[in-house]
Amino acid sequence: MSVGTSSAPGTPQVRTPAEDTAGLGIDPDDLPDGLVVADEHGHVICFNAAAERITAVPAVAALGQRLETALPLEDLEGRRWWQLTDPYGGLAIRRRQPERNLLLPGGREVLVAARYVRAEPAGPVRRVVVSLRDTEARRRTERSHAELIATVAHELRSPLTSVKGFTATLLAKWARFTDDQKRLMLETVDADADRVTRLIAELLDISRIDSGRLEVRRQPVDIGAAVGRHIQAYVAAGQPADRFLLRVEQPLPALWADPDKIDQVLSNLIENAVRHGDGTVTIDITASPSPREGEDTGTSVTVSDEGPGIPEESMNRVFTRFWRGSKRGGTGLGLYIVKGIVEAHGGTITVGRAPGGGARFRFTLPVAAPAYLT
Repeated sequence: MSVGTSSAPGTPQVRTPAEDTAGLGIDPDDLPDGLVVADEHGHVICFNAAAERITAVPAVAALGQRLETALPLEDLEGRRWWQLTDPYGGLAIRRRQPERNLLLPGGREVLVAARYVRAEPAGPVRRVVVSLRDTEARRRTERSHAELIATVAHELRSPLTSVKGFTATLLAKWARFTDDQKRLMLETVDADADRVTRLIAELLDISRIDSGRLEVRRQPVDIGAAVGRHIQAYVAAGQPADRFLLRVEQPLPALWADPDKIDQVLSNLIENAVRHGDGTVTIDITASPSPREGEDTGTSVTVSDEGPGIPEESMNRVFTRFWRGSKRGGTGLGLYIVKGIVEAHGGTITVGRAPGGGARFRFTLPVAAPAYLT
């Protein structure tokens, strides 16, 4: 642990790991955030490994230094933070500084919070405890949110422009169009309205997945029948019936899941296979070991095609936001939502290469039967 060792008057005193971490016996170097502690004289007595990493200052160079020297922080307007806050000579009732963005030398941004330790209320400061956190994780989150907003704005603009254009044209020139022309325009407006509705539903799903609030309303689900309905819809829309091969292993365990959300998963995976794959789309439904501890059986669904497949270097990005295959189109949010739905059920999902060379997605759900049936 990086702690001062001098015991001369006015200099840092020897501290043990237990003393420096509130008697918990934890080494400060094991903490994930930067920890800097100054004594009653303003000298640094603790500078942990995370603080070294964040500030690029060796602990041996920081220990024993004045706090403002070892940690020369500035606010975003270039003012020296320790002079502004004055922990040792400022308000005697102040006990902390809330977390804020500050700058290290060189302009690197860090999140800093401070706590003033006093032996008694309004007494002199005995310790200044400073926590440091890197801002990179927050910046990645902010970039992700910015990308999401930009993607949504782009995806909404096209259908809304179409809806506005067709409705304005119909209102202005209704009598000039034939019934067939009016029907075509209204059908286009209806399809674009559906597209906007789907996008809004995707955004709500992402919000719930990210916050851990995606609700699963479990009911008995006939997974084979659910897949069959999707295949029938594609055949009715013009896909050849022999493009689909459904294989259901019997017997299957009774599956309790959210039927609407499982339909959403199946729709996305089958649509990807039809749109991006070639040849036969094969759907295998089998019993399998449950991904949930304490359960013996689960249900697996594998969707594979015979197309070019997914490049090996892209496999680890398939379930991230905004990932798209070689063919552009869509928001790139579908597989991210699929993974969130499967995991909300306590299941797992993987991607790989099918025997025919195409893409293969496989998700496994626990049986999750209610307690009164087990």
